[in-house]
Amino acid sequence: MKDLNSLVSAYRNVDWHKRNGAIATVVNVHGSSYRSPGARMLILDDGQWVGSISGGCLEGDALRKARQVMLEKKSMTVTYDTREESNQKLGIGLGCNGVIDVLIQPVEEPIDTLTEIVERQQPLALATVFSGAASGALLLQDIKGETLRSTLPAALHAAVNEDLRLIFESKRSQPKTYQTPEGAHSVFLELIQPAPHVILFGGGFDARPVSQLAKSLGWRVEVTDECVAHIAPVFFPSADKLSLCQREWIDREFTITPYTACVLMSHNYEYDRDVLQKVINSPAPYIGILGPRKRFDKMLAEFAQRNITLTAEQLHRIHSPIGLDIGAEAPDEIAVSIIAEIQSKFSNRSGGFLKYHSGPIHARQAGGDQVLKQAYLGNENAQKSV
Repeated sequence: MKDLNSLVSAYRNVDWHKRNGAIATVVNVHGSSYRSPGARMLILDDGQWVGSISGGCLEGDALRKARQVMLEKKSMTVTYDTREESNQKLGIGLGCNGVIDVLIQPVEEPIDTLTEIVERQQPLALATVFSGAASGALLLQDIKGETLRSTLPAALHAAVNEDLRLIFESKRSQPKTYQTPEGAHSVFLELIQPAPHVILFGGGFDARPVSQLAKSLGWRVEVTDECVAHIAPVFFPSADKLSLCQREWIDREFTITPYTACVLMSHNYEYDRDVLQKVINSPAPYIGILGPRKRFDKMLAEFAQRNITLTAEQLHRIHSPIGLDIGAEAPDEIAVSIIAEIQSKFSNRSGGFLKYHSGPIHARQAGGDQVLKQAYLGNENAQKSV
């Protein structure tokens, strides 16, 4: 979602009376690639671009192809073969060992749809045609199956509609080919979910790097505390919201969704204990508690005295001690550990060393080498207050 936010923000800052542009999207990958399907970049006619579709090796050629798209006002799909024996036509030895399909569209075609996706901040499914007579056409759908935008021909719309609805269940973006009376069409079915939303309960000095790092990833960050001195704007200049809130009003002041990570780091035991009791019944998939394990064990013991028993599912969502085991000690290092754990939780990954990962890094289609874009973990149907 950070790519989309940056792209839409950059679009709004361009004087389109003087400039022309195109949007390039990775729609299909076979083998290895630096970026997965769904990666996008905005390309301007003056040679500037925002975002990326590779590690920097394809952008130059995409810029040349984009000039043709801008001139002809017609979408095109470019296939890049980055295998060692096949990529000499690009002038460099890439060695990525993958075949990458990139759809390049005049900026006018997708920008309104991408803007709506950014503004809605909710899970949406997008179908984009990247081959066939309807190349560049799209269909945007919400989780209820309602069509928000569509430029697809009627027959293709009918064929794509059900598969697009099911993508909310599979949580995997992938390309698919459809046959209609107009011929064959390759369509990229994409689940786009909101960026993680982090609420920091406690505004101490060690919460500041957590806020900064989360914002650098394009996440939404809120910071709250019961002490006004802890939440001065000068300490959290990039945070989206600072709140002075007593613990008993947390359920009224904050909306927690399946895309929210709650981080309890106030250093006040009773505050963290009471906040945990509030947020544990929310749909937040991640609740992290700063401090040693015995601190959390003490909370559980006090809950038991109050006849409060946490379920296995609730315990699974609580991370105490917080963070991945990277030997973090200083506040900045601890922030890296916390943010990395949140990322791994939302991406449904273990957070281990990739060198010991026996399979491919990115999810692939069963029985093939086609890379799938894996979406965040979470139950999108549950979006409510604490």
